[in-house]
Amino acid sequence: MTALAASAASTLAVQPSLAGMTRAEIADSLRALGLPEREIRMRVAQLWHWIYFRGARDFDEMLNVSKALRARLADAFALRLPEIVEEQVSSDGTRKWLLRLAPVDVQDKGAEIECVYIPESDRGTLCVSSQVGCTLNCSFCHTGTQKLVRNLTTAEIVGQLLVARQRLGDFPGRERPTDGLTPAGEGVRAVSNIVFMGMGEPLYNPDNVMAAVDVMADGDGLSLSKRRITVSTSGVVPQIERLGAECGPALAISLHAVRDDLRNALVPLNKKYPIHALLQACRDYPGASNARRITFEYVMLKGVNDSPAEAKELVRLLKGMPAKINLIPFNPWPGAPYECSDWETIERFSDIVFNAGYASPVRTPRGRDILAACGQLKSETEKLRARARLAAG
Repeated sequence: MTALAASAASTLAVQPSLAGMTRAEIADSLRALGLPEREIRMRVAQLWHWIYFRGARDFDEMLNVSKALRARLADAFALRLPEIVEEQVSSDGTRKWLLRLAPVDVQDKGAEIECVYIPESDRGTLCVSSQVGCTLNCSFCHTGTQKLVRNLTTAEIVGQLLVARQRLGDFPGRERPTDGLTPAGEGVRAVSNIVFMGMGEPLYNPDNVMAAVDVMADGDGLSLSKRRITVSTSGVVPQIERLGAECGPALAISLHAVRDDLRNALVPLNKKYPIHALLQACRDYPGASNARRITFEYVMLKGVNDSPAEAKELVRLLKGMPAKINLIPFNPWPGAPYECSDWETIERFSDIVFNAGYASPVRTPRGRDILAACGQLKSETEKLRARARLAAG
């Protein structure tokens, strides 16, 4: 092992990052540091406030913690977040961050993920990743063409929100960007909504995803309502009930077809969990109601799934379920085998669904010019790195 690798391994061993940890993980870390049990709960509350409410980046900011303890914390731990390798800003204000994660061992060079921030007048939505890569191979999704590397840890998922709030000045006393692009609307928190719609299948990483949701929703810290946190799945049926019972975020389903033969081609996971099983799991989802509707995502593919007959079948399948349908114009990517449906076709499909009593908004494509729109993540970052490796070789 080289001296540099040994140093990196030593740093990883002795300086885990507290930023992104759960309360239980922070408590265990303090016990390992030798703090008396009678202090643990108080110290966890102090650290929680500084990390998640104030956005502290240095232990010396924690003024209600003694100087001696701050020094011990700094020797043993870090407040490390994923590193922004590249930031792209769309003409519509959407931002895409390429984030490098801390190495998990000496052989790991630091995996990279992408997350996207979408500002609107009444909200700011952060689209987070739950895995490095993806294993689903959905044929219309560019992210699905990237091989699965590993699941993200709870801290790595929460870290995406911490990075966004730091970058956007969304902690008390932090300045917002001065690049002329205002995050969200005036008086609106820069990040008010979370969607697990980035890289990966969240319900193939359920423990870490649910723990991350709990950290994000903790009222003493990041304080996001679980009604504003949406977990999207392509249909991992056995985990859907557990998600609702143990965690309770909003649920979104990547449906995209009304027949099993077509969905098998678009979303291969359907071969394992067909439409009837998926929809039954949705009907049984704990907490679903007219006030907390399940969102069904339906990408509009020209000549594939966009006929009036399919719109009517979609209505029939969802009958009696508290649901809304997000129609997503297909976002192209290099080499994609599909085209986006014509606008008239999308409107006709939407009218059929709406007239049956379901909200059927057509999602405005955001960030297409930086390949940050739905289904485009992975994109240029991998190709740029590949070109760089070729140039270096």
